[in-house]
Amino acid sequence: MTGTHRGLNRFLLALTGLLLIAAGTLTASARTVPGLAGHLAATGRAGWDRIRAALASAPLPDGNTSWWTIAAIGVLLLGAALLISWAASQGGGRTRVVAEKPGAGQGTTTVETGLVSRLVTEALAGNRLVLAASVSAWQVRGRAGVVPALKISIQARHGACPRELADTAEQLVAGLDRILGHPVPVLVRITAGTRTRLARPDRAR
Repeated sequence: MTGTHRGLNRFLLALTGLLLIAAGTLTASARTVPGLAGHLAATGRAGWDRIRAALASAPLPDGNTSWWTIAAIGVLLLGAALLISWAASQGGGRTRVVAEKPGAGQGTTTVETGLVSRLVTEALAGNRLVLAASVSAWQVRGRAGVVPALKISIQARHGACPRELADTAEQLVAGLDRILGHPVPVLVRITAGTRTRLARPDRAR
């Protein structure tokens, strides 16, 4: 439910993984295949000689710097800018507004995430199946454009029945729809972790 570009992330991860696999395979082969290390060293020296020749073929007027050096610095700066842009695009999409309704000349009624979180906490207080719950709101793209959506994370108590928890979550979402006056997209995430395993079970297993 975040603003992260998943397709770009998967592509970059796959590309990085392939490069690391290729580098690892090449390094391992250089130690096991006779003559490969020498061939790689010779290839590296030949490549460096070509780079030096290319740098020398396009000197700047001062004679000490090459146009290729300026181009390489430009490419590095562009790469750095793209990386910063990619890092800045990670996550995002959170919002503190769950619902907003303009009044007829009397201002706007806004329901914030804090209120919904309190309602969820109070509704689940004392529930023998639930150990903890949290609420967050995100901007998601739907048929009507970008709309707020809720993510409700419920931590199950040790020994809780998943079917009963799902029914509880369904009733909770229906109650929120009635309070807000309209249905809101909701993602319910039921989890169990270390805290769940350490908690006292409130039902027979």
